[in-house]
This record gives sequence, C-alpha cells and structure tokens, in this order.
Amino acid sequence: MAAETGRVVAAFSRRFIVETADGLLPCQVKGRHLRVVCGDRVELQRDGDSGVIEAVLPRSSLLYRSDAFKTKAIAANVTQLAVVVAPRPSFSMELVQRCILAAEDQGIPSLLILNKTDLPETPRAIERLQRLTRIGYPLVTLSALTDVAPLRPALHGRTTLLIGQSGMGKSTLINALFPDADVLTAEYSEALDSGRHTTTHTRLHRLDADTAVIDSPGLQEFALQHLDANALAYAFVDFRPFLGHCRFRDCKHETEPGCRLLEAAAAGEIEPKRLQLFQMLRRLQKNAAQRL
Repeated sequence: MAAETGRVVAAFSRRFIVETADGLLPCQVKGRHLRVVCGDRVELQRDGDSGVIEAVLPRSSLLYRSDAFKTKAIAANVTQLAVVVAPRPSFSMELVQRCILAAEDQGIPSLLILNKTDLPETPRAIERLQRLTRIGYPLVTLSALTDVAPLRPALHGRTTLLIGQSGMGKSTLINALFPDADVLTAEYSEALDSGRHTTTHTRLHRLDADTAVIDSPGLQEFALQHLDANALAYAFVDFRPFLGHCRFRDCKHETEPGCRLLEAAAAGEIEPKRLQLFQMLRRLQKNAAQRL
C-alpha cells in the first residue's frame, strides 16, 4: 500500500491521533527511535482501523526543553508561542522568559496572554509583564470566562502553541475558543498559590483551515540546557544590538572590561534584570554540565 501523509493532532506518549484526508486515525510509531510530537507532518501506513507512523517530514520548527539528562519535545511546526499568565495564582517571570527564549532559538515569535483580567491583581500583573512588553512582545488581555474575542486576531493564520504554568486558565481558554473541546478544568489552590494539572497530553485544535491552536500540559519548569552560550545570548532579543561588540571575542558577559552587555545594562539600554537572568542561566548550565 502507498504511504499516506497526515498531521499529528494529539500525542499520548507512544500513541497518536493523525489528521488525514479521510479523517482522524489512531496511530502508533514504527520502531522505538522515531520521535513524533504534536504538530508533526508524518508518513503512515494504514493497518485496518489504525495506522503506523513510518517517517516524520521535515519540520519548520521544534519547540523543546532540556536539562542535563533528557530532552522533552513539546510541539512541531509551530509559528507562534503564546505564554498564558494570570494575576492569580502568581506566575513566574523567569519561567515565562525561559519559554520565550526557547521559542526565539527556533525563530518562533511570542505572544503574552494575560487571562483573568477581572481579578483585582491585574494592574500588578501588567506592570510585571512590562519587562517583556517594553522590548516588543505583544500582550493580549482578556477574561476567558467572559470574552475571548481580543485574542482571535492574534491567532489568525498561525499555528499557536499555548503554554504556561498550571492554574493560568489555559483549559478555560481552549474551551472558550473551541466549545466542542470539553477540556477538563480545575480550581487553583489559594493556600498553595498554584494550579493543578488538568491537561495531560498535547492536542491541536483547528479554528479554520489556516488557524490552529495547540494546547499543552501545564509547566512548572523549563530548562534550556540545549542552548550554548552564544545561542542563549542571541535568544535575548534586546541583547542582539550589542552582541559581537565586546572588547574580547570570548567575553562571558560577567565581569570582563569592555563588555557591551554590561555597559548597556549600566546605561539603561537593556534592563539589568535581563542580564542577571542570562548570567544565572549560564551558571546553571555550567553547573549541570559539570555534574555529568
């Protein structure tokens, strides 16, 4: 039989659902070494009412995270990352920035979504996000429980990966955009100031022929061990005008004289906390590498 092509619209560990010309088809992977993620375009062979994925077609992007021991691929062929945050429970600015850095490494533009804007902590949340909006990352504010219309123009014509900590309201957002999705939602814990995982797998939902949204499980960490020093620095978009202009070609951007990043931070051309984040991430990477 001739191989068919399709797109992976749901990933459950080693089981997948593939969208083909004839509809949705449950599939498994041929062999143990073929890595398949939601959003992949694949070649498959039918086997009765199911199929076997035999090859992954070339990807335009692959968003993934990695620590010193393993790599976790999240989604492929994404054209936009949307990081969902909320005024309550509190969100980690470091985690938000780590997600965006991974997207920048893949050439994927990022969008910030502030959900639950009916909460009184909203002005403080907007103030915290200014670290990123000031350097050009767009922000959409909304309450998924009442109106998701502000988000629709930002999604149109793109394949957007929704990512964020548990409790930010991603599942409520998906249910508002796709009423037939019926995604499980849960209340967050006031005592722990955190949410609970309700999404257990990655799934692609279509708004129209040109627009898709990929929902992903809630995050509590996002390691960037796969980025070397140069790739990490370049992922900071606000650093780019200064990179390559330090006095020393192998500048570590720590204490070296003539470091353009240090000078830019001192002059207010880049925010000092962004440079501190870069330095902290580099130290974590080096420490992890030394433990291997």
